[in-house]
Amino acid sequence: MNLHEFQARALLQGAGIPVPDADVASTPDEAARIAQRIGGPVVVKAQVHAGGRGKAGGVRLAKDAAEARERAGQIIGMTIKGLRVNQVLVAPAAEIASESYVGIIVDRASQRAVLMVSPAGGVDIEEVAATTPEKIFRVAIDPRYGLLPHQAMAMAFRLYRGVEPARQAATIMRQLYDVFWRAGASLVEINPLITTPGGQVVALDAKLVVDDNELERRPEIAALRDTTAEAPAEVQAREAGLSYIKLDGRVGCCVNGAGLAMATMDLVKYYGGEPANFLDIGGSSNPQKVVTALQIITADPNVKSILFNIFGGITRCDDVANGIVTATGQLALDRPLVIRLTGTNEELAVKILEDAGFSALTDMDDAVRRAVELAREAA
Repeated sequence: MNLHEFQARALLQGAGIPVPDADVASTPDEAARIAQRIGGPVVVKAQVHAGGRGKAGGVRLAKDAAEARERAGQIIGMTIKGLRVNQVLVAPAAEIASESYVGIIVDRASQRAVLMVSPAGGVDIEEVAATTPEKIFRVAIDPRYGLLPHQAMAMAFRLYRGVEPARQAATIMRQLYDVFWRAGASLVEINPLITTPGGQVVALDAKLVVDDNELERRPEIAALRDTTAEAPAEVQAREAGLSYIKLDGRVGCCVNGAGLAMATMDLVKYYGGEPANFLDIGGSSNPQKVVTALQIITADPNVKSILFNIFGGITRCDDVANGIVTATGQLALDRPLVIRLTGTNEELAVKILEDAGFSALTDMDDAVRRAVELAREAA
């Protein structure tokens, strides 16, 4: 789950991290009132779960309240990477002496949280990694002890030569780890972490991504979810108990089980295609899940063929077949459908599909090859 910047800033402030005064607005008039209260020049920032806000025109400077109203009117309602901007953050335009990057992410290789810092702040860390990887420094954090003072201080000296700014940065790093741990985050970052001309170290921006598996234990974090800022298909899938991630390919995949879903996507690429999504209907025998899955897949105009790959264990093949028949009756499917079913109640499922005019394969390779060929022919 992604948090908006204003939500992440509030969590950072709650942990004691110095963050400039700011507030969120849903209308241009609200933005003007906030700018009036802050005083001086402000920055108006789109609150949307998408990167590249600045390049898309979603981050703009305003010299006073009147201009803040104008800038907010230009940003609210715009679309950034397919997502509509409903709110803006109004924050003071800070004087910057230097910019750095500080972030904590879950590293699967070390199975620990890893603190990353870079003196090249203010740009995407992916860009730094690609162009100047030697400017990124890392330290793995032992979950038994957290980020230790000497680790934080060593990393702070990667950013600053002076003792005083390094001490401030080290304190912020330890506070950031506290936010990371308490929120159940998979990523938290400050970019940029700035120093002011007066020597104060301040978090000017904040990003926080929470592991969905943590939300049940953290209702106060779950309450921050803004479904209006998420892709409608992902919201629909989550509410239906499906695991769905949109990708850029042409072969729509509907599979039961995350492992089989990953293997299916690998096989699609092996045979020269590109998967359009990851979609796992899970292990239940609920035909309505199949209906919802097809609704989500067919809503993507990039999908040129649809592949069902079902290995029936807990999931019964006949329930999936009934779901396919029901869904295709409701949706008037206009794209070719390839079905592979094997496992529990396989024979009954094949009969259900044949009675409805469909055929089913049992070999996974044959099904994937066919789906890739159909997608290529329709392209």
